[in-house]
Order: sequence, then structure tokens, then C-alpha cells
Amino acid sequence: MGTKGTIVLDAVDAALMRALQGDGRATFQALADGVGLSRTAVRARVRQLVQSGAIRIVGVLHAGVVGMEVLGHVSFRVTGPVGPLLDALGEREAVTFAAQSAGRFPAVAQVRVADDAALTKELAELRSLPGVDGAEVFRAGSVFKDAHSSVRELRDVELDALDWRLVRRLLRDGRASYADLARQVGLSQAAARSRVVRLLDSGVIHVTAIVEPTALGANEQLGFGLRCRGDAEALGTVLANMARVSFLASGFGRYDVVGTLTAPDRCRLVEGLEAVRSTQGVAHVETWEHLSVRKERREGDRALEWIPG
Repeated sequence: MGTKGTIVLDAVDAALMRALQGDGRATFQALADGVGLSRTAVRARVRQLVQSGAIRIVGVLHAGVVGMEVLGHVSFRVTGPVGPLLDALGEREAVTFAAQSAGRFPAVAQVRVADDAALTKELAELRSLPGVDGAEVFRAGSVFKDAHSSVRELRDVELDALDWRLVRRLLRDGRASYADLARQVGLSQAAARSRVVRLLDSGVIHVTAIVEPTALGANEQLGFGLRCRGDAEALGTVLANMARVSFLASGFGRYDVVGTLTAPDRCRLVEGLEAVRSTQGVAHVETWEHLSVRKERREGDRALEWIPG
């Protein structure tokens, strides 16, 4: 342990967390094969990571499932104090992230809406909020990495009431056993497994490990916007594989790529930023520090309000 409330992890813990971020329902045997430990040892480590609060293993919905397929990153120019604007942003249903920031813009936000017409309407209302002197928007085209929403391709699939009950359970406990899921919805274990596999394969839901930054001391966040040389999609694919990058999207507007870096301290935050800057294809980098995050919501949090069962 480090300072009070901060968890110190070794290299094996970090490797397990990365593996669970990729597939939160990976078997203990698959995890054990990846880190070179016994299945029993890996089971104990994963249990400790969850019980200590270092991670939560949950399902995250594809934004398209809740009709929020368009993502916009908004940078605000503000006259006067920023607090009233953040209060107003926190109350808006379309805003999934809002923070006071240091840099060219004193506040930034992300919005999720159904389509471009809804984005235009939302931006008009955001520009009328307290203290806003102007707003610039980046409209995401491809989201490569997002801890709070599945970024996998969404295939067309019809969901019935039993599917939604399984989704509701997975949103709360991504590693719930098939036996537990079967009991929850009144199916056989084989039928529950078949439905869950279909939900995962279709991109409706993705099970992942959500890292708790405060528990790990990972309290440094930096937003960045990039202009690139060449293919922004190819650059996004490369940057998304960096461990310190917690969000990444390519799109149109002020930047070609927008992302977030998260690190336990300023030194490692700088290392992450240097890695981004040195990536082939990056032409210009603009950064803003997240001084205070006012709102951060998973798509599953919204879905729990209206999913039946």
C-alpha cells in the first residue's frame, strides 16, 4: 500500500488489469496463461483488485443502443467564474463529461446525442449557458477507446425482455457467472450463456475493467487535441494502444484526433504526452489539464433508467 487510500500494484496486477480492460469476462485460465501464474493465484489477485476498489468489472453499452450515436467534444470560452457553467452542464442529459480545465479553454465537455441535427440543437443551447462566450466543437467520427461506452462495431440485433434483463445484470456485474445469470432471468445455464455470447458478439455490450483513478492515485488527467499528417484513422489505431490513453476519437473540427491521458503522477503524465508527441503522423498537439471533473457518466448509467426489468 502507498499513502492512505492509494493501492500499489505490481507488474502482474497491471497486466491483469489491461487484460480485463480488453475482455472483462476472460476466464481465469486465460488470464493465468497470459501472466504465467496459476489459475488459483490469478483468481485471488483479481478478487483483491475488485475488493480493494482498484477496478470494477462491468458491462458498458454501445452508445447506439441508447440512441446516442453522435459524440461531440466541446471547448468553451467563458467570461467570469466557471462554476455556474459546470453546474449547468451537470444538469444536461446529453452531457456525459464536464470538467474545468487549464489551457486555452477554461471548460470542456462531451455530449452524446442521436444525430447531427440533435448535436446542432444541443450546441445552440450550450452556447446560451451562464458565462459562455463561445464554444468550439469536435465531432467524433470514430471512437477508438472509451472506458464508459463500448467502441466495438454494433451489429443489428433484436433484443427481447430476457436480453434486457441479462444486460441489466451485466451492467452491474460484468463477471456474473452463467449460473447466476440463468437464475436471475429464469433460463437454463446453456440458454443464458448463448444469449450473453450473442450480446457480446453483436457489440451491444462489452465487459471491461473500469479502473478507479482515485484508488490508484491516478489523479492526473490531461486532454489533448491533435492535428495529423496523413490518415487520422491509422494514427488513432496506434495511439489507442498506449496504456496512458484512456479516451481517443478521430473526427472533424478544430482537431483531427481528441484524447485523454490518465496517470498516477505528473511525471508519468509527461511521459505519456511525450509518447503521443513522438508518434509518427502527429503534426501539432494542443493540451488542457482537467482541474476538476464535474460529471462523468457511463452509457450503462443512463440505460439503467429505462431498461425493463
